[in-house]
Amino acid sequence: MRGRLLALALLGSAATLSVPLLTAVPAGAATPAVSRSCAAPTQARLMSCFALRRTAAAGAMSAMTVPAGYGPADLRSAYNLSAAGGTGATVAIVDAYDDPKAEADLGAYRAQYGLAPCTAANGCFRKVNQNGAASPLPAADAGWAGEISLDLDMVSAVCPNCKIMLVEANSAYGSDLYTAEDRAVALGARYVSNSWGGSEYSGQTTDDAHFNHPGVVITASTGDNGTGAAYPATSQYVTAVGGTSLSRASNTRGWTETAWSGAGSGCSAFDARPAWQTSSTGCARRAEADVSAVADPNTGVAVYDSYSGYGWAVYGGTSASAPIVASVYALAGTPGAGDYPAAYPYAHQSSLFDVTGGTNGGCGPALCAAGTGWDGPTGLGSPNGTAAFAAGTGPTPTPTPTPSPAPVTVASPGALTGTVGTATSVALHATGGTGTYTWTATGVPAGLVLNGTTGVISGTPTVAAGYSVKVTATSGGSSGTATFTWTMARPPCAAGQLLGNAGLESGTAPWSATLGVVSSNAEAPQARSGTHYAWFDGYGVRHTDTLSQTVTIPAGCNTATLSFWLQISSQDLGTAAHDVLTVKAGSATLAVYSNLNRTGYVQKSVSLAGFLGQRVTITFTGTEDGSKATSFVVDDTALTVG
Repeated sequence: MRGRLLALALLGSAATLSVPLLTAVPAGAATPAVSRSCAAPTQARLMSCFALRRTAAAGAMSAMTVPAGYGPADLRSAYNLSAAGGTGATVAIVDAYDDPKAEADLGAYRAQYGLAPCTAANGCFRKVNQNGAASPLPAADAGWAGEISLDLDMVSAVCPNCKIMLVEANSAYGSDLYTAEDRAVALGARYVSNSWGGSEYSGQTTDDAHFNHPGVVITASTGDNGTGAAYPATSQYVTAVGGTSLSRASNTRGWTETAWSGAGSGCSAFDARPAWQTSSTGCARRAEADVSAVADPNTGVAVYDSYSGYGWAVYGGTSASAPIVASVYALAGTPGAGDYPAAYPYAHQSSLFDVTGGTNGGCGPALCAAGTGWDGPTGLGSPNGTAAFAAGTGPTPTPTPTPSPAPVTVASPGALTGTVGTATSVALHATGGTGTYTWTATGVPAGLVLNGTTGVISGTPTVAAGYSVKVTATSGGSSGTATFTWTMARPPCAAGQLLGNAGLESGTAPWSATLGVVSSNAEAPQARSGTHYAWFDGYGVRHTDTLSQTVTIPAGCNTATLSFWLQISSQDLGTAAHDVLTVKAGSATLAVYSNLNRTGYVQKSVSLAGFLGQRVTITFTGTEDGSKATSFVVDDTALTVG
């Protein structure tokens, strides 16, 4: 085995959360937690149910054999309601997915409180899919089953004489829930409750058509996340129902209410303010809520839900308040044929319990803090009998038409130029629509990226070429486009040789090498020029040697060529290749030589034009497989550009 004289250095689903209390809790008692029945929505038009199940402070509450939470008598007492009324009225519940135990659990709830049975057999209860058929029903979902049980039980509690229709959408996407909404009305329901919602989106004013049913009460929960508008509660065609904390009190009413900290409120970014929303809200467009009812899980309602495995449980959320208010409307009588019943409470504010304490956020009155008159968390207040929910003597005002936004116009940035390898950024501009835009583009130069929210194209261009770019901004249901050219030029080319220590005369740096690869004339063979060279293998045993250097090849050049002098000597004079020298640029193989290529010093060269503008590692790797020794000697390397 040959010796080496130089020693060289190497170069190297349902979540649990705490809800702040706005009601009295025994001193020293742990704050109960609540569990969301449905996951929060992650995209526009994907909805979530708002049901909240109360759990113990340190984990899930065991299933109760007897109900806790407020029952029918409590709710009728708190809101000055009679069990009489509602005969012949149908309250529709619109939810997603199927609750296979809906009818049985409804029966258990009503039996517990001495309410008359409400079954499919006696014509009181009906369950259909979004197309109005009894089958096939959607896939079952335990989270939405909890919501369904809450909704059905609240209708039973407030309006025990009402018929109940459960319309189950195929999914929680708006497209399915909206179909179910229209189906409930088409099947004759004059009172429709929606205990679900999601973020607002620019196309919601088009989807408002599914809630625009004159002569039909449609309630929608404002949500359980405090301040922040939710749809469909911000549709101008619905009664937006907020939430309160309801507690017994030694006053004339026997109860007290404050704004619940989780009750949703906010200003719509898209829906116009309805003509009947005469209270000062601080919103330029539709404001939520209109009215409210109990929603705080800590002062929650009793619900029976066997499909989710809880049996008797205590629920809250504005999922409870929406069906309560829908049922109060049903007790109040049939709405006028051309009326929008959301207007009724605004005409009868004195017939509501005004909720004046509590807050759901830090923005202050009236949008976040309850006070005299209208406020965001509780609206005009909670039911005090049915008078505020009854039809008046004439038709109510029609909703204010939502003004069509101006067409979207995109300003062309004009003909642009840039240089490969130099960072660039261009901000696009548009007018019209709602003022909020979604951007898309085609033909963007390689290396640049468009931010679809901000309309900024930025990055570092990588390919010299002329580009035709088309950008589109979408807002308020309309789109605008602009087309422009963007020319990316090569940077000036600094012709020359890029490799450092090309002749290997100065040790290793900036090369990285395995021990002993760089040798001197003190051992054979000899350098082609100078006194040092790279010697790969020659051991006659399994062995690998490497030599590498990383360089940046300028983008502005037209040519790049790697050259080196190679000498191959071998004791193997056979016809099979056993030992090889591989030359690579990055992971790309440029050339391979073996013992079959025995020769004296010969200059080799290979084009690296495909690597212009890239940082690449040039690597020589000698590999022996254990046959007779082969030596590969490399000297006088160069990587020239021009």
